[in-house]
Amino acid sequence: MRPFTPLFLALPLLAHAVAPPAHPYADATRRRIATAQDERQTAILLPFLQDKNPVYRAAAAEALASVQDKKAVPALLPLLQDASPAVRRAAAFALGQAGDSTAVPALAQRLAQPEASAATRRATYEALGRCVTKSSVSQLYTVKAPGPDSAAAPGRAWALYRASLRGLATPEVVRQATALLAQPGARLAPARAGASAALIRMRGQDSTLARVALPALLKAVGNDPDYFVRENCALALGRVARPVARKALLKAAGDADHRVRIAALRALPSGPYTYAEQLMPSTAAPGIAKPAQLIKYVNSNLDRARASLLQPLAQESLAAAEWLLKSWPTVADTSKQNLFLSFYTDQLLFDARRMHHWRARATVWQAALRHVPSARRPSIADTIRRRYERTANQYEKAALLTALSEDPAQFDFLAQEATRTTGPPVVPGSALAALVSLRGNKNFPASRQADFTAALRRALAGGDVAQLATAAEAFASPTLVPAAQPEDLAALRQAQGKLTLPSEIEAWLSLQQTLDKLEKKATPTPAPIGQATQHPIDWALVQTIPVGQRVTVTTTKGAIVVELKVTEAPGSVASFVALLNKQFYNGLYFHRVVPDFVVQGGDPRGDGSGSTPYTLRSEFSQLVYGAGAMGLASAGKDTESCQFFFTHQPTPHLDGRYTIFAQVVRGMDVVQRLEVGDKVVGIEMAKK
Repeated sequence: MRPFTPLFLALPLLAHAVAPPAHPYADATRRRIATAQDERQTAILLPFLQDKNPVYRAAAAEALASVQDKKAVPALLPLLQDASPAVRRAAAFALGQAGDSTAVPALAQRLAQPEASAATRRATYEALGRCVTKSSVSQLYTVKAPGPDSAAAPGRAWALYRASLRGLATPEVVRQATALLAQPGARLAPARAGASAALIRMRGQDSTLARVALPALLKAVGNDPDYFVRENCALALGRVARPVARKALLKAAGDADHRVRIAALRALPSGPYTYAEQLMPSTAAPGIAKPAQLIKYVNSNLDRARASLLQPLAQESLAAAEWLLKSWPTVADTSKQNLFLSFYTDQLLFDARRMHHWRARATVWQAALRHVPSARRPSIADTIRRRYERTANQYEKAALLTALSEDPAQFDFLAQEATRTTGPPVVPGSALAALVSLRGNKNFPASRQADFTAALRRALAGGDVAQLATAAEAFASPTLVPAAQPEDLAALRQAQGKLTLPSEIEAWLSLQQTLDKLEKKATPTPAPIGQATQHPIDWALVQTIPVGQRVTVTTTKGAIVVELKVTEAPGSVASFVALLNKQFYNGLYFHRVVPDFVVQGGDPRGDGSGSTPYTLRSEFSQLVYGAGAMGLASAGKDTESCQFFFTHQPTPHLDGRYTIFAQVVRGMDVVQRLEVGDKVVGIEMAKK
């Protein structure tokens, strides 16, 4: 029993109770700023940059980061000297989003001045990295920031990353990033993270990586306490053609963190390998027929990948299978090549029988079909076809169709499955994609070209949005369709004219890009992006969603709790809440899982081509894509709808490009275990 408190003692406590903060969008001015952002009204936003209230100045600057209108740059530049750190930070972010090189001198000047806010300093550095050009990239490391170097180092590292993303890496940029990667201590952990991320984005600098960065990469891949640094170093080592790098990758493939193991698997050199030979009949696995002489392959890369196939985590098993798909064995004695490949295939098929995950198994079967001597293809294809008939899992069927794309003899079967008009659209859509992949096979029979083109024309006439996009991309490739006919262009236009905008914008864009290419247009046709008027922000609903509101996403693998970011993405959050209130997401599949990257769901079609009748405008805030960020999928800026994704790990290349509307606060282990075909059971708002 709680002790009794006399009323006269309780009253003063009530009088001093802290009132909950007001909702940011209870403020009519904040709503006006956010509405102008949603409507892309630069002229309405500019006066707020001069408002006496720093909250409004910062909100307007951040709004312009989503509008991305370079006409706003002159008005944003003075805000780099604003008295408010929040305003300075928002202005820097908006300038970086605009990516205008005219902002470089002002950003560099700001960095040369004292800055009390570490977050503002980093935002200014990153903005500089987004704005520099080839002639000004040296500003990233020649600007001397006042104060201790440990305060500026993280910003400088992430500035190097932003510039490297844009293809501006030079040998000196490699050296600067390497020096930051080598900095020890917990205080400089953010600098090492940024530097390691930069090193994997430096196109055309592989020889410099080997010459300059190798010692630092070798040390960090094994010793850095941050898994993100270790996995980035593994990926960078994959670009260094040195035996010591391969040895380090094999060791990293046994790291305690699965994300590092996946990165190391991906970084292992792929392609043809020549194996040492021994006559060892005892090496055949149980259940595999033993010919009179077997060749034992001696290659640690293959051994490491095959060991990873049997890991319980689906992501890791799939990453190993994908590596095997790209790698194939050879032996020095070519007379033994078929014998060796046959033995190698038996090993893969034996592995497939022991695997936990259907997606990885289908990929291993695909690898066997790709590498096997042609005489053995029919039996492997029959194994895949039998599994295809038995499984009720539409996504497994799709993966098996992809596996069959390695065998030209499966053309008629794939063409038949592409014409399905009943059942989930995942299957016929995957069949057509497999047919296109098969056409790209070097063994594709030229006699089937007319049949292939006919299959594409049937897809255009059928009008399925996923098949339309696949067929359009095929017609755009002269390798796949050497000579598109006038009637094909007419069919493309006719199919495009039947689409409903803005909901089917992704298929529309695919068709238009193909038409532009075939018609040799000098400039791309502008996309008809849905305007704010077709789905304005529901401000009444927004104001019912408290800051910090949590939502439980219950899946077939467990519950994920996320915190909605209503302040940063009011329109996206309102749309999500409106849909969950209608139980829109209940029973929908997670249709896309990319290991160590994202898991995506929320598509009513289940194949990545579905949408709502409306689209949303992108809401880019200063939130960043760390592990467990929840973002909205899109086909380009201002085309967001109902599909969402969770990130497995930090994915900074998505920052400022995809709306973040929530963050996982509990259940990251569930996010890591989700596989294609898992479902959303339900989504509920937490009770306050």
